[in-house]
Amino acid sequence: MAEKDQTTSPLTIAQLLLGMGLFGSATPLSKIIGEHFSVFTASFMRMAIAIVVLAPFAWMMTDRFAKMQRSDWWVILAISIFGMVGFTATMLFGMRLTTGVIGSTIMSATPAVTAVAAVVFLGAAMNLRKAGALALAVLGIAAINLLRADGGGPSNAPLLGAALVAFAVCLEAAYTLLSRKLSDGISSLETTLAASLVAAPIFVALALLFDPQPFDLSGASTGAWFALAFWGGATGGLAPVLWYNGVRKAPGALTAGAMSVMPLSALALSYVVLGEAFRWSHLLGFGLVFLGLLLMIVEHTRAHDDGGVS
Repeated sequence: MAEKDQTTSPLTIAQLLLGMGLFGSATPLSKIIGEHFSVFTASFMRMAIAIVVLAPFAWMMTDRFAKMQRSDWWVILAISIFGMVGFTATMLFGMRLTTGVIGSTIMSATPAVTAVAAVVFLGAAMNLRKAGALALAVLGIAAINLLRADGGGPSNAPLLGAALVAFAVCLEAAYTLLSRKLSDGISSLETTLAASLVAAPIFVALALLFDPQPFDLSGASTGAWFALAFWGGATGGLAPVLWYNGVRKAPGALTAGAMSVMPLSALALSYVVLGEAFRWSHLLGFGLVFLGLLLMIVEHTRAHDDGGVS
């Protein structure tokens, strides 16, 4: 532990914070992209752009799947279907209907949902911190949805959209838990690239089957194109590289603490990029979920110090 602390540098800290900040930008960007592009066409574009960004880093920084076993490819397939295809599509459909603030608040519950899913499916230990984090997340999400009488930004069906984003959180948790089933020595960077490679042709098929105008990218504004490029290149490609490279060098407390940047980034960009107005219900709902996140940060830190998995 001490040796790892000694290697922590400003560059490592910057990688963790920037990586989480880029991850957080995906939520408000999903709203822009969902409103300007067909869902499955945009999802394929994200995978294609992310692959282009990830491939050189995977080539230089990993063993390039040398330690991958045959059973691992079945896990990668499941990760791709649930964590890539399911998550991306559900997130886009959901963000079409709800607001950036609501979406950001719900996404902040991901660590709590993942921890509880680990208890249910992997036999992890439940404790008061995990239970409290989930309870605060549920209360916060309920508050920000039920106290929308003052309006929370343009949306078509905010409750349905919130439910879809909540389902996306469950799929993101599935990604994390399935990743634990991979063989030792397979890096998260390799996992992300492999899952993206598998997801890309699936999105091609889905686009041809369900998009009203598959692969018709005409008519989108310059801003929408920038959002799509950033969504694929920065949140899908660069963010994993920065985050996973930082995690390899950082102590557990710093890694866990950096998790708090993602929801803050998502919330701030919902106001700045989407132009959503601040409401006091936002502060109440997001504050409750963020307190739950802080509990999970404490849980991750203690589990790391004890040599366990939260």
